[in-house]
Amino acid sequence: MWYTSTRGMAPRVNFEGALFSGYAPDGGLYMPEELPRLDKETLRHWSTLSYRSLVKELCALFVGLELIPRHDLNGLIDQAFSRFRHRDVVHLCKLKNGLNILELWHGVTYAFKDLSLSCTAQFLQYFLEKKKKHVTIVVGTSGDTGSAAIESVQGSKNVDIIVLLPKGHCSKIQELQMTTVVKENVHVFGVEGNSDELDEPIKAVFADVAFVQRHNLMSLNSINWSRVLVQMAHHFFAYFQCTPSLDMHLLPTVEVVVPTGAGGNLAAGCIAQKMGLPISLVVAVNRNDIIHRTVQKGDFSLCEVVRKTLASAMDIQVPYNMERIFWLLAGSDSQTTRALMEQFERTQSLHLPKDLHSKLSEAVTSESVSDEAITQTMGRCWEENQYLLCPHSATAVSYHYQQTDSGQPSSIPRCCLAPASAVKFPEAVQAAGLTPETPAEILALEHKETRCTPMRRGDDWTQMLRDTIEALSLRWKGCVENTAE
Repeated sequence: MWYTSTRGMAPRVNFEGALFSGYAPDGGLYMPEELPRLDKETLRHWSTLSYRSLVKELCALFVGLELIPRHDLNGLIDQAFSRFRHRDVVHLCKLKNGLNILELWHGVTYAFKDLSLSCTAQFLQYFLEKKKKHVTIVVGTSGDTGSAAIESVQGSKNVDIIVLLPKGHCSKIQELQMTTVVKENVHVFGVEGNSDELDEPIKAVFADVAFVQRHNLMSLNSINWSRVLVQMAHHFFAYFQCTPSLDMHLLPTVEVVVPTGAGGNLAAGCIAQKMGLPISLVVAVNRNDIIHRTVQKGDFSLCEVVRKTLASAMDIQVPYNMERIFWLLAGSDSQTTRALMEQFERTQSLHLPKDLHSKLSEAVTSESVSDEAITQTMGRCWEENQYLLCPHSATAVSYHYQQTDSGQPSSIPRCCLAPASAVKFPEAVQAAGLTPETPAEILALEHKETRCTPMRRGDDWTQMLRDTIEALSLRWKGCVENTAE
């Protein structure tokens, strides 16, 4: 299995090359050169598998067994999921009036990112230990990615991780989950800016290809292909759990509602669709509605500002995984994708060509949800089911309620993805007039030592990042030399 850049100007790489990269050297994102098509028989066979086994099957298709033999691959995935609180790793909740919620948040940090990052960290360690190499991971987070990435690699001797978090733009619990991990290989910066602003110094550092190679830099944001790969399993599992039967001549369709910020879960769903999974996709966003405008009108343009909402992890203006979706729907046309993305980067404004927009609106429908609708949805779900939603999950369930209230009951089953647990967002739960439930391990965060370096407005964030990376490389070199002696 080979991977190619969406912009077509970088050499192709294998899974290991894609795993250890951030952006491709030409600024694009890695995608499989060819997607396997799954026939009905494969889907019927997969329909009986556990979530864990689905991840194994998907990874076997995309990793390449010459890189990680099947026995090793299975062991790495079992290890990745060993700290999850639910024995099935993910869990489908069937609630009143056809509301199906797929809980993706049973990992250590109570968010779906634990699923893909725990696997990605295992793959990294596998290759690093074989080659006795060290990497520095640089992550920008709007809330959940940072803590899940830190958890997946904390204490690792081959990995240093630098996380940039937007001070005051994520929930207190999200921030504490990052700043209370005081392991030697974890370095957290609190940036006086929003999540789009803190992506800028990261992109600037990754644009210096020689610097990236010299210091073995990589990213664990959902620009990393491995994350998108593991997230494809949500869609397969949602489909198999919600479809009534696969014994028909024509396989039935299931609607999957995907709350999203940077678009990683959406890209995973679009790839699963292309592979032959009969799902129809709905993307749910908050008031930061660039994906909604793109689906509805072909308008992929930035607004003046990122709006602060209750669904804070989705307060994003630049959903970089849309580039993967454009490439996919343009028939892997990297020339078109490159021209579109370069125009967007130059002008921060882009109107999709007609044919690409019509392919997008065929593949995906969309909804933008206000804070008011989020709190109403949380309140209603509690009232009807005694079930607490996080504000991000509520964007998906809000769409479900809109559909059921319209008096046009869906002829197909619908599954709402729940990316995080309500325990991470007590402020939003209170805003909905509900009582937060806080587990003891979350309460304990309040009393732990914290460590976080400020990145203030006026500081040179890019230079601070470069200096930190250089210092970590020197320290690793010193460790290796001492060991050799």
